[in-house]
This record gives sequence, structure tokens and C-alpha cells, in this order.
Amino acid sequence: MSRVRERIAVQPLETIPFYCPIPPAVHPRLKELDHLSVDWMLQKDLDTSRQQRKRLAQCDFGGLTAKTMPYGQTGPLGVVAKLHAVLFSLDDALCDESGATAHGLAHSTSRIMRVLEAPTPHWPDDTPHAAALRAVRQELTEHASPRQLRRWTEGMRTYLSGLVWEAACRQDPGLPSLNDYAAMWMRAIGMAPSTALMDIVGGYDLDDEDLDRPEVKALTEMTWTLVAWDNDFYSRNKEIHRAADNLNLIDVLAHERGLEPARAQQEAMAMRDRVMTLFLRLREHIWPTVGVELRCYLAALGHFVRGHLDWAEQCARYADPYGSRTSRWWTSTPSDDSLEPLPVPSIAWWWEQLPPTPQRRRSRLTSDLHQEERDTGALGTCTEGVGVGTGCGWGAQV
Repeated sequence: MSRVRERIAVQPLETIPFYCPIPPAVHPRLKELDHLSVDWMLQKDLDTSRQQRKRLAQCDFGGLTAKTMPYGQTGPLGVVAKLHAVLFSLDDALCDESGATAHGLAHSTSRIMRVLEAPTPHWPDDTPHAAALRAVRQELTEHASPRQLRRWTEGMRTYLSGLVWEAACRQDPGLPSLNDYAAMWMRAIGMAPSTALMDIVGGYDLDDEDLDRPEVKALTEMTWTLVAWDNDFYSRNKEIHRAADNLNLIDVLAHERGLEPARAQQEAMAMRDRVMTLFLRLREHIWPTVGVELRCYLAALGHFVRGHLDWAEQCARYADPYGSRTSRWWTSTPSDDSLEPLPVPSIAWWWEQLPPTPQRRRSRLTSDLHQEERDTGALGTCTEGVGVGTGCGWGAQV
């Protein structure tokens, strides 16, 4: 058990609702994707424990895939569902619940990274997780261009390096600073490989120059962070119950600011809502300046944020063991919609991408913008008729 877990007693909290004015969407092949991923996971023998296999089979990998990438083509979506299965298993086996050390993870993740860089030939001493990720990497070649494979491989590098940093934080005598936690957790949550898959799943191929635009990089990192922080809110009670684990945004904030957990949760949600507000405003700001394929990517980022919450609301893995989950999962208004930068240096540069406007100086924004998006399709579908082929199908408004 890590020093962080031994050092601080933590208490469960009643969850508070999420602000996410992005309409839900789901791919029609949800059940097919779930059966495919679970069968594949069992064939790969990723876990030897019967209890763990049962637990993973209840994670609803098909639902996660279908709700976060509802626009996707079936072939690459199947690869994404398999990737979710192996990453959840990897996370449980090597990270959260096994007393992982940074030293041990550096060895394990470096071997996995080399497998992804050079997937052939097979290694005689492959671990089950390395072998499964090798299979995912090879299957991706059927759907992705060389530059898309490169970007996905680099996304995996970002994720795996984040796991090592996370393990180091768990072995430290105290919790990390809020600044360090924000930078670490956006990497360790595993979103970098997921965003790198969006154009592959959508059937288009983004230019590197588009993804390198500072505004697009900021929106991508915001997506990673929203998913990471949302995970902290709905999984905190489960992590406390299973492993007395308090490495999460709420407890980091409580520790750094000397707050009671309930107050820290409120302040953490206010931080989260400010990132959500910035995401919506910055995406709206750059929308008229980008082409069809980049619009599809920006739409896909929003789908992931919303779909992740739709999946978590129903996922058995995150059922609250204390019965503390509120009956209200959603809220129509943010707890804080200021467009002033958060005092977190590792992410403050995001706000620099939004030009100063009269609205930016307001402490509260109305919901008119979000209602307009729903009513008029201000950010709606990309191009009539392109649908699944460009990642903007289903008539979903983003």
C-alpha cells in the first residue's frame, strides 16, 4: 500500500451533478462492440483471477466506445473497444491496485512502448498485456495511415510515461501539488491515445499542422483533463472503498488548501466547470476558421467528454459502494463559468488562446450560447452527406 494511502484517512462524499451541455449520442452497434471486446479480452488471458475477469467483463467497453465515438466506422471501432479492454486491465494489474512502483512501471511500460514502436517480430517473453497491445497495433495498420499510426504511438508514449509519474506520486510521502497533479493526471488517464484515434475512427486523416495549432492543442488537452477530472468525481468513493486511494483532484485540493473534503469537492467542480466553459467558448471561437475535417475532430472531442459521462452514469464498475451517488447526474448550469485562467501554471496557457472579449470579464455567462447550438446547429454536422465517413454523423450537435 502506498505512503499516500497510509498517510491520510479519507471519507466518502455524495457526488454532485455534472455540467455538460453537449447532446448525447450513441453508435447503434454498442452490444456488438461489447461482446467483441470481452471475448477478445478473455482470449488474450489478460487476467488470471476469475473475479478480476468478471469485474472487467462488467466494464461495458462497448458502451464506452459507442458513446464516446458515436460517429465511428465499425471496423476501427472494434479496435478501440479492444484497446479499452486491455488498458483497463493494464491499469488494474500494474497501477491502481497492486502497489506499483515507478521503478517497476518504467521497466514494464518501456517494454510495451518498444513493442508498439516495432511490433514485429514477436518477443518470446511477451507479457499478456504487451502481446495484446501488439495485436491492437497491428490491427490498426488496416485502418490508419502511417502518420496516424505515428500519432497514436506517441499518444501511447504520453500515456505510459504518465503511469510512471502517477506511480511516483503514489510512493511519495504526501500528495502532489495541484499543479503537478493536473499535468500528471491528464497524461495518466489514457486520453492521448484516444484522441489520436478520432480521425482514424471517423475515416479521415488530419494534417499535423491542424493538430499543432495552439488552439487545437489546448482543446485536446482540455478534453484529456475533463475526462480525467470527471473520473475523479464519480470514482472517488469506489477507490476509497477498494484501496483507500486518495490520489484524486478533490483530495489534492483539500490537502493543498487546507479544506474539508466537501468544500474541496465544490471548489474542484468549480475548476472543472471553468475548463468546460473555456472548452465550449474556444471551440466556438475557432470553428469558422477551420475546415471540414478539423471541425469533425472538434466535434469528436465534445462527443468524448459527453459520452464518457453517459457511460460512467450506468457503468457497474463505478457503482457507489456507499450509496452516496446523487439522484441528479446532470445540471444545466455551471457552478463557475468565469473565463479567467485557473491559477494552475501547467494548464494556464489554455486561456491565452481565447482573445479578450467583453464576455470574458463577466463572472457568470448565460446559457444562451448552448441553447443556440442546440436550436440552430451553430456547431452542428460538418457537411451534409459525409456522416460516418468524416466523424460528424448522427446529426449530433456539439
